[in-house]
Amino acid sequence: MSMNNTKFFIYARKSTDVEDKQVRSIEDQITELRAFAKQESLQVVDTFIEKQSAKIPGRPIFGEMLKRIEKGEAAGILAWHPDRLARNSVDGGRIIYLLDCGRIAALKFPQFWFEPTPQGKFMLNIAFGQSKYYVDSLSENTKRGLRQKVKRGEYPSVAPVGYINDTRNKTIVVDKKRARIIRGAFELYTKGNSRLEDICDFLAQRGITSRGGKRIHKTRATFILSNPFYTGLFRYAGEIHEGNHEPIITKKLFDSAQEVLQERGRPRKKQKNEPQAFCGLISCAECGMMITAEKQKGHIYYRCTKKGKQKCAQPYVREEELDRQLSSKIQKVSLSADWAEKLLAMAEADREKSAQSVSAFAEEVREKIKSIEIKLQRLLDGYLEQDIEREVYREKKAKLLSEKKSLEGQITKLEQKQNDWLEPFQNWIKVASNLVKIASDDDLFEKKVIAKEIFGSNLRLDAREARGNPLPAYFATQRAAESVGEKSESLILVGRVGIEPT
Repeated sequence: MSMNNTKFFIYARKSTDVEDKQVRSIEDQITELRAFAKQESLQVVDTFIEKQSAKIPGRPIFGEMLKRIEKGEAAGILAWHPDRLARNSVDGGRIIYLLDCGRIAALKFPQFWFEPTPQGKFMLNIAFGQSKYYVDSLSENTKRGLRQKVKRGEYPSVAPVGYINDTRNKTIVVDKKRARIIRGAFELYTKGNSRLEDICDFLAQRGITSRGGKRIHKTRATFILSNPFYTGLFRYAGEIHEGNHEPIITKKLFDSAQEVLQERGRPRKKQKNEPQAFCGLISCAECGMMITAEKQKGHIYYRCTKKGKQKCAQPYVREEELDRQLSSKIQKVSLSADWAEKLLAMAEADREKSAQSVSAFAEEVREKIKSIEIKLQRLLDGYLEQDIEREVYREKKAKLLSEKKSLEGQITKLEQKQNDWLEPFQNWIKVASNLVKIASDDDLFEKKVIAKEIFGSNLRLDAREARGNPLPAYFATQRAAESVGEKSESLILVGRVGIEPT
């Protein structure tokens, strides 16, 4: 068969792979191939364009072209270079096999000589082999470069929401506006009864959406809340690494979020009835079971949950009566406005004197961190010397890095400790001075929340009466109120020690 009488298919390919960056565009390839066909007087019957990598077999358009060659629609292929046809051994082998069978009579390349002779096939095999070797070497070099980045603490991927990839310095920096929102999402989830749906709403309301501009799904919210990147660590290739990027949340907050995720992930039975205001607050003085509620004749009654033959003899109590008792107990631990004002003034004055020396403990924590760094180095040495299995190495490394991050969090907390008491103290004064208003309001759920804060789990229902002492912080205000007229005001407010807790 004469070469000029052979029908040719033009095949052009370009992918987004790194090795294709310097390759001519598809338009340039087709322009040059058509000019070459005209120059060589080659008959072109169809053109195939593919935008896919040739690293692995399975290109659909390449496969269609070979099927049409096997049907006899053409017997030649015109391509810019052999590496456009194959960069893997399977596709290269198919081309050689069709040449051996005579299904392909000719291959033409503007930049590569080929004749269907034993020597020509040998040179084509070498060209295919070189293409595969180039891809394999490039892949290995890329992986090696990524491993080196990871060892330097550089995250080799797109930064998660809350961070920005700085392309100029090739680093990851904090997106201050979004970082505050992410931190707020963690705090919202770990405090109160927020669900994943609430986190999705929280993020959407603040402009954090998916790449398509849609509301973030629960699965994405779970990924954000479980991503250690926000603590200064990152996952890569199934392994935890220490990053050099700035953390935006503490390890303690992250761990709290994981505990909530794990707890919320457990299946729960759906409640038949909506919980009443004071459910979960008080237990039975007789048996210790929790007090529940039921509606009878238009009124809500509270009773012990214990059933059966051995049920408690404790009588029912109406919600209105329980509300009155709790309101009275809340008022007893309230803080008067003038005392609140004096305590706040004393706290401000005591701020300068409240700094405590924590250097010894901080130094002890730093020594522990150094010890962990030594263990990490020894662990790496053992892994490199093949004394430790890969899975054991990964598990132990993740554990040590987690311990190290927790200790670093302790250092940060220690440095802030001298004034950490002030804000909670001020918040406590604010709440304690507002208790009279809460007790007199009709919001039963708000009363339950504040009663839980004041009494914890100390409340017991005994003969229709709620009994129990407040927790230490509020017990002090109750005793102080009872001591008016017996002690001087200064001793009532601060006792024999300063305001700052020991």
